[in-house]
Amino acid sequence: MRKHKSFRGPSVALLVLAASSWPGAFSQAVQSQATSSPVQNRPAVATTSTAAKYAVFAFNDLGMHCYDGDFSVFSLLPPFNVFHAQVIKKGLRPKILDDKNCRLFYSSVVDPSGSINTTSEGKTNFWEFILPLYGVNQPLDAGILGALMPGPGNMPQPMGAYDPAHHWFTAAGVPFTCVDDDGLINPYPMVRVKAVAVKGRKSLGALDIVVPNSNEMNCLSCHVTGQDGASDWHAQTYNVQFCQNPDQVIQYRENILLLHDGINGTRLYNTYTDGQPVLCAGCHYSRALDLNQTGPNTTQASHLYLSHAIHSHHGMTLDHQLPGADNPPILSEDGAASCYNCHPGGTTNCLRGVMSAQQIVCQDCHGGLLALGGVFPLAGGTTREPWADLPKCQSCHTGDAVDNLDGDIVCQVAYDPEDSAATPIEALNDRFAENPGQLYRNSNAHWGVACESCHGSPHAEWPAQVPTANDNVTPLEIQRHGGPVAECDACHDPRLAASMGGPHGMHNVNSRTWMNGHMWFYWRNADSCRACHGLALEGTNLARVAADRILSKSWFGRNKIAITQGTAVSCAMCHGSRYH
Repeated sequence: MRKHKSFRGPSVALLVLAASSWPGAFSQAVQSQATSSPVQNRPAVATTSTAAKYAVFAFNDLGMHCYDGDFSVFSLLPPFNVFHAQVIKKGLRPKILDDKNCRLFYSSVVDPSGSINTTSEGKTNFWEFILPLYGVNQPLDAGILGALMPGPGNMPQPMGAYDPAHHWFTAAGVPFTCVDDDGLINPYPMVRVKAVAVKGRKSLGALDIVVPNSNEMNCLSCHVTGQDGASDWHAQTYNVQFCQNPDQVIQYRENILLLHDGINGTRLYNTYTDGQPVLCAGCHYSRALDLNQTGPNTTQASHLYLSHAIHSHHGMTLDHQLPGADNPPILSEDGAASCYNCHPGGTTNCLRGVMSAQQIVCQDCHGGLLALGGVFPLAGGTTREPWADLPKCQSCHTGDAVDNLDGDIVCQVAYDPEDSAATPIEALNDRFAENPGQLYRNSNAHWGVACESCHGSPHAEWPAQVPTANDNVTPLEIQRHGGPVAECDACHDPRLAASMGGPHGMHNVNSRTWMNGHMWFYWRNADSCRACHGLALEGTNLARVAADRILSKSWFGRNKIAITQGTAVSCAMCHGSRYH
């Protein structure tokens, strides 16, 4: 049984910086990015080059933002996309710029397939019900915090103010939908984030990123009348007359309200028929919608958290008991397929990051429905906190070849399999750890560079696997190849001295300086090399090259060796058996 420390649930805050309005001159400075012929905006080469003086890093905070496909009956989530950006002045000592130096704007851009998404008008009925559901009255294309879509004219929009705690700018609550301007489904639209200098209004660079979103979050497979979640058994047991509306989307949503009333004695269906659509988070607290992070109100305090209510209900049996061999749960645990009953999804592929290529599924990180539902206490006795008690990077990336957890540099499961609550493991080696008390998506390292700037968004870590190339456009633009950003020249001057001060203790990558001087580091501290290259310097997963390389085997570069992408570098490749 794997030992682990008691997990200390990290705090998390959804940044809610409202988009502010910058002087018109700055908008004019970036207007060139929103041409009347948007297809021409698709860059043929990377927008960030090694010769540039500045680098723009931008990323979506989550690998998928969900929103309801209909808002007339009830709502779980509004269209609400969040992305961050950092601007770095390159050099031997790079510097992250703040709002004294630059301002950032975003506009839509054509993706590699020719799709563009500039407006959400006509693509959702969200704005018909935004006031009764969310208590604000925003115009079309404005999110609940006021952040704007670029609109039919693709006007660049300002990102929010600089956040010194995280060293980034934020666009919070941009109401993207998964329908492009041609009316086609595209859950992976792209925006171009551009930095403009405060003085002189000069462009400092730009980067294209995905703003993933999906309305595939639905319960249609179970809650249509006659299906498992709206069956004759339910009708008889709870005295419910299920909906016969020919529109199956409306039908399953009405059925959920009717079933909720039948089980819990509420009157949600009456509220809806009286003209008030139901906000589920009105009674069931959701941290994702607690934009000021004030915690549950009086009504919410007397109900289960929204995540607990949904996950625990579907992890129990029909008669609300713990499942057993002869009494199965409502939803069986069947990897991502069971999660895709509700989450995006069979079409959208929320889980598409590099870990999915290793056959890692949702339950390997998060546990099952009952664990997510808080049915079992975490190690330490606390109740699982949705959106906070999440698996940590070091739950699986437990260290290096010299110092790791039970001999595993990388584990497949983020918790002790014998722990019903799926308490995330916290390894003692912090080489791959988030900031203390923070989630991965809110963490930074290497002098303030966000973890997501180099690795991508949760569930869509680079290189993303399926189903489009859009996720991987960003690393290609930054460093000319896919995968996490590993090239030092993305931010540093090529004259950077040999060092092991890179992210996670990396040395200079693809560097003549390092090749000529790395033996001194080995002689001073051999374990610093063994940490990634293996105890016998045989090469490990931590020493795999990110791209095809030509390395010099001698001081003056006369002898060279070609190494293909993904090869684990061993000392024997160049030195034979001398250091093996």
